[in-house]
Order: sequence, then C-alpha cells, then structure tokens
Amino acid sequence: MNMFEKALLRAGPVVLDGGLATELETQGFDIAGVLWSAALLQTNPDAIVNAHRAYLDAGADCIISASYQASRMGFMSLGLSATASDQLIAGSVELACTARSEFLAANPTTSRLPIVAASVGPYGAALADGSEYTGSYDISAAELREFHSSRLEILDRSGADVLACETIPDIVEAEVLCDLLRDVATPAWIAFSCRDEQRISDGTLLSEAVALFADHPRVLAIGINCTPPGLITALIGEVLKGAPQKAVVVYPNSGETYHAANNTWSGVACDLDGGCPVNEWRNAGAKFIGGCCRTGPADSAAVRARLKKQAGR
Repeated sequence: MNMFEKALLRAGPVVLDGGLATELETQGFDIAGVLWSAALLQTNPDAIVNAHRAYLDAGADCIISASYQASRMGFMSLGLSATASDQLIAGSVELACTARSEFLAANPTTSRLPIVAASVGPYGAALADGSEYTGSYDISAAELREFHSSRLEILDRSGADVLACETIPDIVEAEVLCDLLRDVATPAWIAFSCRDEQRISDGTLLSEAVALFADHPRVLAIGINCTPPGLITALIGEVLKGAPQKAVVVYPNSGETYHAANNTWSGVACDLDGGCPVNEWRNAGAKFIGGCCRTGPADSAAVRARLKKQAGR
C-alpha cells in the first residue's frame, strides 16, 4: 500500500498543491512556450524542485509532477529523440520525489508523508491551444490511445504514488484512459474540466463520464479540476451520483478566464483564503482539495488552515 492508498484510508481531507506553472512564473521563469512548465524539465530542473518544495513547505500533502504538457510529441517537435523525451517524462516524477525527500529531511519530526502524483494531462495540453477546456479534438480514439499509452507506461514505472489524469474535457478521451488504466500497476485518479454545473467541457454529462470509472479497479478517486470554483459544489454532487463509492478530488482554478490566443487571463480571482467555499466542498464529500491554474503556495496554506479550523484541530 503506497502513500496515496494510505491517504484514502485516513480520516480527514488531503490538501493538494496549486498551479505549478503559476509558482514558476512567480519565481520569474518565462514558460510561455508550447511545453509550458515541462520545458524546465530540460533547461532548469532545480526550479521545478524548488516549486514543489514551496508547496510542501506551505502545507500541501500532495504535489503533482511537471508532466502535464510533457509528451513524446511535444519534446520531439523540439528536436529531442524519443529516448530523451521519455527520460524527461520519467524525470518529472524524480524531481517531485527529490522535493519530497528534501522536505522530509528538513522536517524529520513531521507526521506528514507527502504524496507524489504523476500528472497525465489531456491531449489538448500538448496542443497548447486551450482545447483542454473545450474537448475540440480532430483526432480518433486510436490516435488518442497512441498518444497516452507510451506516457502512461513511463509514468506507471516512475515511482509515483498515483497517476493524476487531469483536465480531461472529452468523453472519447475518458473512454480511452478508462481502458488504458486497467493495465497500470499504480493507482490513479481522473479529474474532468467542466463547462457548467452538470457537464464536462465537450458537453457530456459529468455523471455519465464518471460512471465509466465507477467500478474501475485502478481509478480510486474521481473529480474536477481547472474549473471555476463557483461550480465545484454542484459538480461534487454529480461525481457522487455517477460513482458514489469513489473518493472525490477537486482542485479548481482561480475563477479567471484563460485566453489561449495570447496566453492571458481576465476576470476576478476567487480567494481560497476566504472567498471560495473550501469547507463547503469538504462537507459535500471532497476528500482531496487543492488548486489549479493561478493558485499558489499561499492558497495551499489557506486551504490547510481552513480545513484544520473546520475540524477543530
């Protein structure tokens, strides 16, 4: 039983990290290229370790690797070989594990044993055109399977505690992942990007997408990420409608709107230190709670403090 499986059995919520790219930008790194934060796997791996450490030091119980945009397709488009690409993908988990080891060495009396999740982003993340928020793929199920299978195989062997299949916008992609995940040894979660209080980004009812995984032997948690925080409470109900026996994972974005054409955000952010109903999400059934795009270590600290206060400890 690994750390993720142990966390499922423990009472109380688990605090996830926030946006890795957000923290890297805060540190001063330009990640505007097609690989976003995954580019630093090659050019500045120490920066990724430091970003993970920032979340652990802030109180996150789980850090998610810098493999969201990482793929053979993406790295090879920049001239890397398939072997070098695979090494960088595996290396994303090694960097997260390094950050965990450093945190534990610096805090020898801590009772926290952080979880390392290997990010498995959607096909749209590799396109870098915002299609992970729409599910508008001009690609077949067979091509999606080819895209995901090699990366899943690498990350399954990487030593991660859980495979975090995240920001999934499309029912066909969900079906492909449902099939591929039956063959992995590592437990997994799947989190969908959603357009409203009932539907994932391509328009499929969330409860129907979730039902694909209701009896899945390797998918142990299901939820929502990179979705406006105002939708989360209702969406938790849809997850439990489709798979009542699974743990629920939620990590919304800040509530701002992303514009892929010029890589900018607009709108008003929801403050996880009071503005977002974190305790409501917990009461609705969420086990794993964190943030996604445009959230940072301060938000992880705020989530931890608010959940701790709710629990009266």
